[in-house]
Amino acid sequence: MKELGRVFAYCARYRGYAFGTFGCATLSTLALLFVPFLTQKIFELIEEESVAGLLADGFHLLEIRSLSSQLTFLAAGALGAFLFRDILNAARIYFNNLFEQRVIYDIRSDLYYHIQCLPLSWFDDKASGDVMTRVSEDVTDMERVLIDGIEQGSVALLQILGVMVYLMYLSVSLTLLTLIPIPLMLLGAYWYTTTAHKRYRLIRKATSAMNALLMDNLQGISQIKSFVREKDEWNHFNQTSEELRSATLRVMRAWAFYSPSMAFFASLGTVIVLYFGGSQVLSGSGELTKAELVGFIVAVGFLYEPVNRLHGLNQLFQSGRAAAERVFGILDTNLETQPENPNSLPETEGARRVEFCNVSFEYEPDQTVLKDICITAEAGQTIALVGPTGAGKSTLVGLIPRFYQGYRGEVKIDGTPNSEIDLSVLRSEIGIVSQEAFLFNDTLRRNLLFGNPSATEEDCWRVLEAANAREFIEALPKQLDTEVGERGIKLSVGEKQRVSIARALLKNPPILILDEATASVDTATEKLIQEALDYLLENRTSFVIAHRLSTITRADKILVLKDGEIIEQGTHNELLEFNGLYAKLCASQSTGTIESAWENVELAK
Repeated sequence: MKELGRVFAYCARYRGYAFGTFGCATLSTLALLFVPFLTQKIFELIEEESVAGLLADGFHLLEIRSLSSQLTFLAAGALGAFLFRDILNAARIYFNNLFEQRVIYDIRSDLYYHIQCLPLSWFDDKASGDVMTRVSEDVTDMERVLIDGIEQGSVALLQILGVMVYLMYLSVSLTLLTLIPIPLMLLGAYWYTTTAHKRYRLIRKATSAMNALLMDNLQGISQIKSFVREKDEWNHFNQTSEELRSATLRVMRAWAFYSPSMAFFASLGTVIVLYFGGSQVLSGSGELTKAELVGFIVAVGFLYEPVNRLHGLNQLFQSGRAAAERVFGILDTNLETQPENPNSLPETEGARRVEFCNVSFEYEPDQTVLKDICITAEAGQTIALVGPTGAGKSTLVGLIPRFYQGYRGEVKIDGTPNSEIDLSVLRSEIGIVSQEAFLFNDTLRRNLLFGNPSATEEDCWRVLEAANAREFIEALPKQLDTEVGERGIKLSVGEKQRVSIARALLKNPPILILDEATASVDTATEKLIQEALDYLLENRTSFVIAHRLSTITRADKILVLKDGEIIEQGTHNELLEFNGLYAKLCASQSTGTIESAWENVELAK
């Protein structure tokens, strides 16, 4: 329940729209209450005498016309009540849609911003399809609660209240008899409400699983085709789809029992009125006349119609509750920690000094990834990291921009611990070129300007030339306005990497991280990328995770990591003279990659 309470807390921001919605709902309900009253008056008029009886009793034509005029007036009044009600309903729907869309916009905006501010560790065990489902479908289900819950629910409650007042006015005893089915309906609603939440939670979970699988398969469609796994993945998709179908049917089976039961109980109330009210009128011992009974029966219909509507809303309420639970599950996740009183970095146009002081880190308790790391990178130096997969190289450089928090020790930038620097300030000082260059599904220009939104077109071409990317982009029909496709699929791996390097150049950061930037390209492309990297490394403090030893021989310091520890460090020549593990790596690197060289060293033991 608290989740939906938090949804409604957003509504307080737009009280004007809320009052407009409730005002129209109140007036439309009052208009509706005129219908049973006018129906009663019409039957009273008919009850007085038929036209034939009037003629037989010698009534004059003028008097007949007077009764006919009264009938016309009453019928017109009923038509006007319905028209006034529907005009007000149109205004109510309009106000409510404005109200609801603003609230949903705020929730989506808060959710997306919160997701962007979560630590990277949160994303490590989250499927992208699941997160997308929460932002789109789950928020939409919350939206339906707002539309149908606030709008229709408030109208239904007002209508029930108004009709009850009218019924009590006509006959207290018959009204109390009308309420006999209400306890049964409340019990049914209690059963459905207390059991439905788990079922709807299963639907949300199954929907997320199916969307996550769909996203994975769409992104990996080339692998599916190359390994001829279409049929297997089709079966896998059908399994997840079957789980969703099964979860949905569990809800529908409960609803198939619940909804008709509530309708039957409502019909029972109408039958009670017909029997006891009819008996009273026939015996002449009741409070009601024939015409009043007709008006009472019409009003009872207006009583149970919104009651049945509330039962329908209960289904949406449970679905929205499950969706809200998932949305607020993200909003309740702790954000990346920011210092309360952040320190500023000294102004500089060049590189910065980076220090690791006794740094240890673990993703899970008792699973240490880094152990007591001590490194000093002087301003302008290039530090190379080598070691086997899982040695902790990427984790180590990920601590510089504080992608991972909760480590022991300190990482200092120009003497200031990075935990004391505002994250936006810290990360604006750091450029990253990763092994898998990521480009957004947009134009080349927009992807470049991601590094510096205020850069000019001349700046873009300058960094593209420095990154050896100008030539292939000038050959494109739309040049900088070329759409690169999802994840830059319209470009080759080497082209994407050079654009990524140009983007980092445009940012012009004093600290640079290269995470195996040439790992996935051929030798000819690697040469172009390496030339671009040489330009990028100038006058910056750089950390380079090497894929090939040939790319790090000129580094100011090479660190050899194994099992989260630095086991050797020095320049290329110093480490060769030391004749340790690095020297063995160099001697065994016959295939050109550090991974294969490491395997050769391990096999030689």
